[in-house]
Amino acid sequence: MVVNGRSAARREVGGVERVARSLAAELPRLRPDVYRVITPPAALAHRAGHVWEQAVLPLQARGARAVLSPANLAPLVLGRRNVVVIHDAAALRHPEWYGRGYVAYQRALLPRIARSAGLVITVSEFSRGELVGVLGAPASRVVVVPNGVEERFSPSADAAGAATALRLKHPYVLAVGTRIARKNLVALDNAAVALASRGIDLVAAGSGRHYMREEGPTPVRALGYVPEELLPGLYAGARALIMPSLYEGFGLPVIEAMASGTPVVAADRAALPEVAGGAALLFDPDDPEAAAAALLRVVDDAGLAASLRSAGLERAASFTWRRAAERVDEAISERL
Repeated sequence: MVVNGRSAARREVGGVERVARSLAAELPRLRPDVYRVITPPAALAHRAGHVWEQAVLPLQARGARAVLSPANLAPLVLGRRNVVVIHDAAALRHPEWYGRGYVAYQRALLPRIARSAGLVITVSEFSRGELVGVLGAPASRVVVVPNGVEERFSPSADAAGAATALRLKHPYVLAVGTRIARKNLVALDNAAVALASRGIDLVAAGSGRHYMREEGPTPVRALGYVPEELLPGLYAGARALIMPSLYEGFGLPVIEAMASGTPVVAADRAALPEVAGGAALLFDPDDPEAAAAALLRVVDDAGLAASLRSAGLERAASFTWRRAAERVDEAISERL
C-alpha cells in the first residue's frame, strides 16, 4: 500500500498538510510491512506537482494494492485502487472563496475521484454529507475518520518562548488558519474593540495561499505563518481561541487549542459543533455582536474559562493520530 506523500512534503503546514504528515508517519509505524510513502522532489510538492501526482506516482506505485492520497486529490488513472481523504467540498460549494483556476481544476477532478475511488475517507459527518450531496460520492464508500492532535500541543508548551519570539507583549486571543474569506475574521470588529478595552490583543496565525481569496482588511493583528516549533506555545499562552469560520470540514485548531488547555469559542457552523462536542462556547457568526459577547464571557468569567479548559482537555484526549491511523487501516482492510 502506497501513501502519496506530496502534501506531506510541503514546507508550510496548514490543516491538510498536518493530516498528510501525520498519516504518512503513523501508518508505516503502525504496519511497516504494509505501508510505504512515496514523496516527490520538494519542487513538486505544490501546484507544480499536479503532473507528478497524476502521471508519475501511478508508475512508481505499480504493483501496490492501492494508493492512499491524504490531501483531496488522487491519480485519476487508478480508479478503484484509490483511497482518498477528501476533507470537504468547499471549492465547489463556495467557489467565490477561491481563484478561478483552482475551482476549475477541483471541478474537473474532485467529483470524478470521489465517484470512482474504492474508498473515500473524510473527517466529519458534516463533510460526509457534503461529499455525497455535492460531489456525488457513493455513500456506501465514504467512511468518517476524525483527525488527531499531536502530543506536543499541551498546556505545558513554552508559551513564554512563543510570546517572546512573536513579540506578543499583552494577553491575547488567538485565531489560527489560512488567510481565506471563509475564516470570517472580518466579523471580529466588535470583538477586537471589546478585547482592547480590557488590554487584550486579537491576533491571527496563518498565511495566505495563491489559490485562496482573502477577505480584505480585518481587525486582527496578523502574525503571518507561525513556525511549527512556536505553534504549541502560541496556543498554550492564549486566553482563548476564536474560530468564526463559515465553513470547516473539521476545524483542526479547535482540537489543538483544547489539547493546549485553551478555551475555545467557535461559530455554530458546518463541522465545528460536531468537532467541539459540547466543549466549546458556540456563537452565531452572522450576528455582529455574538463573537464579542462570547469572548467576553470567557475572559471575564474565570469559572467558565476553567470549565471550558477541563472539558476541552477531556475532549481532545479522544483525538489521536494513532487512533486515526488505526481507523484508516481498518477501513482499508475491510473494504479493499
